[in-house]
Amino acid sequence: MSKECCSAEDSRDIKDKATDRNHDDHQHDHNDEDGHSHEHSDQTPFQLFLPAIISFVLLLLGIAFDHFFPQNWFQGWARIFWYAAAYLPVGLPVLKEASENIIKGDVFSEFFLMVIATVGAFSIGEYPEGVAVMLFYSVGEVFQTLAVTRAKSNIKTLLDQRPDEVTVLENNSPKTIKAYQAKIGDIIQLKPGEKLALDGELLSESASFNTAALTGESKPDTKKKGANVLAGMINLQTVAQVKITTAYEDSKLSKILELVQNANSQKAPTELFIRKFARIYTPIIVVLAILICLLPCFFVVDYIFRDWLYRSLIFLVISCPCALVISIPLGYFGGIGAASRHGILFKGSNFLDKIANIQNVVMDKTGTMTEGVFEVQEVNINSDFDQNALLEMVNALESNSNHPVATAIHTYVGEIDSSLEITNVEEIAGHGLKADVEGKELLVGNFKLMDQYKIQYGINPADIIYTVIAIAYDGKFAGYITIADKIKEDSKFTVEKLHKLKVKVTMLSGDKSTVVKYVADQLGIDNAFGDLLPEDKVNKVKEIKARNENVAFVGDGVNDAPVVALSDVGIAMGGLGSDATIETADVVIQDDKPSKIPVAINIGKKTKQIVWQNIILAFVVKGIVLALGAGGLATMWEAVFADVGVALLAILNAVRIQKMKFI
Repeated sequence: MSKECCSAEDSRDIKDKATDRNHDDHQHDHNDEDGHSHEHSDQTPFQLFLPAIISFVLLLLGIAFDHFFPQNWFQGWARIFWYAAAYLPVGLPVLKEASENIIKGDVFSEFFLMVIATVGAFSIGEYPEGVAVMLFYSVGEVFQTLAVTRAKSNIKTLLDQRPDEVTVLENNSPKTIKAYQAKIGDIIQLKPGEKLALDGELLSESASFNTAALTGESKPDTKKKGANVLAGMINLQTVAQVKITTAYEDSKLSKILELVQNANSQKAPTELFIRKFARIYTPIIVVLAILICLLPCFFVVDYIFRDWLYRSLIFLVISCPCALVISIPLGYFGGIGAASRHGILFKGSNFLDKIANIQNVVMDKTGTMTEGVFEVQEVNINSDFDQNALLEMVNALESNSNHPVATAIHTYVGEIDSSLEITNVEEIAGHGLKADVEGKELLVGNFKLMDQYKIQYGINPADIIYTVIAIAYDGKFAGYITIADKIKEDSKFTVEKLHKLKVKVTMLSGDKSTVVKYVADQLGIDNAFGDLLPEDKVNKVKEIKARNENVAFVGDGVNDAPVVALSDVGIAMGGLGSDATIETADVVIQDDKPSKIPVAINIGKKTKQIVWQNIILAFVVKGIVLALGAGGLATMWEAVFADVGVALLAILNAVRIQKMKFI
């Protein structure tokens, strides 16, 4: 029975949590994509196993009465009723599933095969074997449920992060309201141990947060005043105040809930093939079983109907595609769950397959391999200009941009002079900003911007290693500001790990080539290109793809969205990343750590490996026992192993992925 990574129940739960937490979203009766109804999703393991335990005890007693402690009363109808009582606890749910599927037009399901095989066994007096087949099938279903629940808990740990209520300050007085009622601009008071319900800006001087549920990292993250803090973070030490910057339904966590909710719709090619295969395979098996039972009547001299019916029933049990239909989706689901435990979100199982085959990881520089936190290194303003006045103008103009460079300038200069008259502000993609300040044209950007407006600057930009912000005012070159970005502490480790996986690393950036080359040399990156516009990045990725290399692109900015969409696997940095990039990406890394990229590739490789192990195991074992069964050399017990035993082994193999280490 196939169970998917997000059932209809979970979809409803997630959707409700993202809108109105007042609604009762704990619904347990649901149908999965194959029309199978599951009504035990929130039961304890003991409750799940109870029908099997009752059936097992009755079966053992029946076998004991048959062979070890014969009883005079245990014969005829009494014996039939005893084994029927052992059959019903595990058989009734399957009978119900089979009948519901038949009503819906899905006749040839695995439930139908189980019912035919076990009822057939009863019809020829093989009561213990009929009970055993259904019992072991039921146990396999329970193990499947437990495996899915365990994998699902990794994702739900990520999802159930927001409290129902928040404490907002109104006229400096705390007031508790529903989280979804909080508005942008409200100030939340967050006590130690409390979870943040909405995205916001930290107003307190500093605060430490536990971000493990969002990022998979147990190390506390200390934020300074003005830093962005996200829904799901837990305040650790002192009372903190947070100004809400994003509506409840638009927070990053809400968007992530949507991503996980929709992950089920994207199936891996292997999973899709097995689904189609099972729908064609099952009716063929039923026809073959009928032929095995009846056809020998015309060719075998001493034909005995009961013996050939028994062989056909064995054939049915062996042929049940449970191991494939269960273990393959479970393998992919386990991969998605394991990834979420590491703060990595796959939007579908197909991307697990794709990322396993990546040959070249192309990365943006700023915010991906570097911190994205710039600091002003040097201010070089021509003596013809008033440095302080010019910096005030630049600061005021840069306030129209959310680029890290603008933040660095604002941090250096300080408060914005609101008395400055700024008009006709225009952002020139890949170049910088232009505006009229105090009635004169101000240009702030790279030297391409200076060239575009024919500003003579008399210096060689290539001689300056750092990122340079050139300034021109009233048609004259006024000077420049140098800004440096810090390389992330795990960037070098990331490149080394990717090289061990035999994956090339390419870095593309709009930053100046000298800076890009410097960072690439520090990290050991294979190829690096700077001074690129968004369309240049797209062309570079097209060039790599033209060499028949599978490409993953990692980025965080709005201008990265086109190239993320173009690549075979688009990876977004979810903390600093723009909403457009996160929405376009196939994989989202929650904590912006590049070291999660090789982890994601490893998870994809291990998931694919486990899925193929299960496919080979199922086909080989079933093929051997099918041949033995058709030849009369296998009993129903071997059939049980070939079906349920292989399914259990496949489930246990699929569950392994959640315990693996990928770093």
